[in-house]
Amino acid sequence: MIKQFITLEWKAFFRSSSFSSNIAIKILMAFVAIYFIATFIGLGIGSYFLLEKAGLDPFPTINKFIIYYLVMDLLIRFFFQKMPSLTIRPFLNQNIKKNSIVHYTLNKTILSFFNFIHWFFFIPFTIILITKDFTPFSSLIWGLSMLLIIYCNNFIAILIDKKDSLFYSVVGLFAILGILQYYNIFDITQYTYIAFENIYNQPFLTIIPLILLSVLYYFNFTFFKSNLYLDAGLSIKQDNATTENLTWLDQLGSLGTFLKNDIRLLKRNKRAKSTLIMSSMFLFYGLLFFTNSIEAYNAPVWKIFAGIFVSGGFLLNFGQFVPSWDSSYYPLMMTQNITYRDYLSSKWWLMVIGTIISTLLASFYLYFGWEVYFAIIVGAIFNIGVSSHLVLLGGAYIKTPIDLTSNKNAFGDKKAFNLKTLLISLPKLVLPMIVYAIGHYTLGWQYGYLFVALTGILGFAFKNRVFKAIEAIYKKEKYATLEAYKQKK
Repeated sequence: MIKQFITLEWKAFFRSSSFSSNIAIKILMAFVAIYFIATFIGLGIGSYFLLEKAGLDPFPTINKFIIYYLVMDLLIRFFFQKMPSLTIRPFLNQNIKKNSIVHYTLNKTILSFFNFIHWFFFIPFTIILITKDFTPFSSLIWGLSMLLIIYCNNFIAILIDKKDSLFYSVVGLFAILGILQYYNIFDITQYTYIAFENIYNQPFLTIIPLILLSVLYYFNFTFFKSNLYLDAGLSIKQDNATTENLTWLDQLGSLGTFLKNDIRLLKRNKRAKSTLIMSSMFLFYGLLFFTNSIEAYNAPVWKIFAGIFVSGGFLLNFGQFVPSWDSSYYPLMMTQNITYRDYLSSKWWLMVIGTIISTLLASFYLYFGWEVYFAIIVGAIFNIGVSSHLVLLGGAYIKTPIDLTSNKNAFGDKKAFNLKTLLISLPKLVLPMIVYAIGHYTLGWQYGYLFVALTGILGFAFKNRVFKAIEAIYKKEKYATLEAYKQKK
């Protein structure tokens, strides 16, 4: 039966309507995987020596902060790891035992790259421990236990996939604990450190993560088996609709109608809500650049780079999937008396509003000085005048239907990766840095910001001409987009 499942997946890949893009994305993802594998191997080998060089005791330090490592792993899984429920549906009307379907589906998640990547950290680190005269048996047991805990995370992520409130509560709790530890109020790692250290000192304790993994697997198996019905656990959840008039937008005419739909989308749909949450996280991205905590980011041009991301979090996250947000009813829209200009204008105004709100929320960066906040304001001007147009232009070539009931792949999808969108995306990041560098290294930092702001103002001034060109491209790509939205894979 397992062989048959694998054969079906192999055929599904090669017979997919998007086979060529599948090949391209697989090659791209292979390079990404190689990069992360190399990074984790480097961390596994080098972390011991880096901590030692910093005057810290490496093994206790790793045990101390491993709790945050696990929480971060869970966070990444929640947003990126694909859950197995959708792959189960085609088998439910076949003569296949439910136990076989569930076991295969759960075991498939064990082979996920999100689990496999951690091998390249813990195995090299365990080898380094042995070379540093740690007890070989205890070191191996410790490394094995860490991998078992990683697999526990895998099954925890599956269980909480549909429980957003529980997930955000756990992440919020650990965020508060991290802040309390930073300000020396309460240090959770003093207690968790003992648990991980004892696994090394008392190797028989590895039975605890093994039992926990078995229990989690059992709970997952029971959960999936009990919900293995198309009209039960695997059905799309239906919620009672609530009416929101938003009459204050009526004065904007057809533009207001589109804005109403987008506001409702952001308030009601899981995927859109995830985008809002990720956009808010971009507000804190600038802390990497403005606190001087990372030496590599101290170059002047990185400040404007940070300003683009801090002010443009919503623009970059939401805008990259225009018009995919409307993919479920896009064919119907194309049969109505709707102009592309009105449609694109509504998306543009929504991104502008999001950029302004992000800029205002980022006012806490004034703590680091006016120059820092000025970089964010200038970045917002560039985003409104230039990046917003580039995002809409890129949307004409991103033909990715979006499942609004899911929050997976919040940052992209296989059809989002193509040469045209890559070339369109580069100016959003590279152009402001080049413009700023010209002003900064010739006349001073003030002129660097001035040149970037003027670029954004020029983009805004030529908005009508730019929109006319973008509208023409959307019309040209119309039927290819409609065809793409019909495809399921």
